[in-house]
Amino acid sequence: MSVHDTPPPYFNIDPDRALAELDGPVTTEGFAAIAGACSRGREDLASRGLNEEGRKQLRLFSTWEITKYLIPVATAHFRRVLKANPNLPQGRSETEGGAKWFTLDEVLRLRAHFATEGSKAKEYAPYRPKGLPAKMVAVANFKGGVGKTSTAAHLAMSAALDGYRVLVIDLDSQGSMTSIFGGQVADEWQTVFPLLARHYATLLQRDNRARMDRGEAPVPIDDTLAEALKVRAPDVVQKTHWPNIDLIGAQLNLYWAEFQIPVWRMQARGWKLWDALTDSLEQDGLLDAYDLIFIDTPPALGYLTINGLAAADILLVPMGASFLEFDSTGRFFDMLHSTFQSIEAGENMAARALGREGLAFEWDAVRTVITRYDGAQQAELAALMQAYLGRTLSPHRQDFTALIGQAGEQVSGIYEADYRDFNRETYVRGRSTFDETYAAFKRLLLGIWRREEKEAAATRAPAATAEAGA
Repeated sequence: MSVHDTPPPYFNIDPDRALAELDGPVTTEGFAAIAGACSRGREDLASRGLNEEGRKQLRLFSTWEITKYLIPVATAHFRRVLKANPNLPQGRSETEGGAKWFTLDEVLRLRAHFATEGSKAKEYAPYRPKGLPAKMVAVANFKGGVGKTSTAAHLAMSAALDGYRVLVIDLDSQGSMTSIFGGQVADEWQTVFPLLARHYATLLQRDNRARMDRGEAPVPIDDTLAEALKVRAPDVVQKTHWPNIDLIGAQLNLYWAEFQIPVWRMQARGWKLWDALTDSLEQDGLLDAYDLIFIDTPPALGYLTINGLAAADILLVPMGASFLEFDSTGRFFDMLHSTFQSIEAGENMAARALGREGLAFEWDAVRTVITRYDGAQQAELAALMQAYLGRTLSPHRQDFTALIGQAGEQVSGIYEADYRDFNRETYVRGRSTFDETYAAFKRLLLGIWRREEKEAAATRAPAATAEAGA
């Protein structure tokens, strides 16, 4: 029988053979068994590449990588500077006379030296205006599989390699971002949950003082809220294997917040839950301690996502170049409009009654980004999406490369891959799409920072003139 005469596989299935292949019915305990198997497998996969202490360890960087990607100097000049400054990190060779390799912490020290002593015409230290807080960047979409976590992780790594101080906040109880950065999160008390609870408890304390002034009984503060009042943002920040990337991780119990937050909101209508994350980070000094804060949100528009989006200055929405993902992303923006417009309407009704200033959410920039792009198959649809979305869609399209597959298998990022595992040309091509993604983001970031810097200068100028005249 030729292949053309072979019937499709769904013809002539024998019910008795199908029955023989069937397991028994699954109970709720069956879910536990499946979850346990996944947990064991996850621990096995995550443990690969760990050091003797059971922690992830960032690879070393060669002189070639440093001078090509990290510090804009010629290789020969780089070597001359090291020879003339024996106090600087000198690197290590795996063979006598072989290439020198450096830790990222050593690279950051070398960059600081060149920024101080090198040519002023070159950008050794990344642009960062003084006196402005960190920029918060939310990466969101309620469709899974669009590269949301991967995009957030690689932007964080790109920024760290560029010299920025980075904080990553994982709001997704699946904890994928936490796994990428080797985070250890025992329970919800090591996530953002206590920060949100503290924000609510602080309002409850203030309301209770007002109640007692009116001679009314205060609302009891339960043990959870009392404990949350003791927690500060630095308490839940953990170091990662990247010297300039810190993490507030997530794990399954964080999902409890989706049920607890609406209860708190019902008990205190005056609680501005959308400000909880921003206020907590600002009060505890984290907006001054970092340059960039990347927020990985859950693939749903729940209370945690609302906190992340409301906190963000920049919103990035990854999506694939397919009709279904384009359609889903459009619905996502429609839900964003409905949700935040509803919050504004409710708040502004009360504000008008009290003669107060109204609420208006605002983002410095919103961009969609095409991820996992296949130019041979998706160019026409991507061009159509660009025509409809215009400047909202980043013109750079993030290609899917073999490097992505390996990174996923190793529970790591592209920038953590050792180029010696490929030939050098393959590595250069593989990482170039992520370098372009970061370049597009960095242009956005620097433009926003520069706008704010000029606005601040313009505000100071009249004040200085008035003071001189006085």
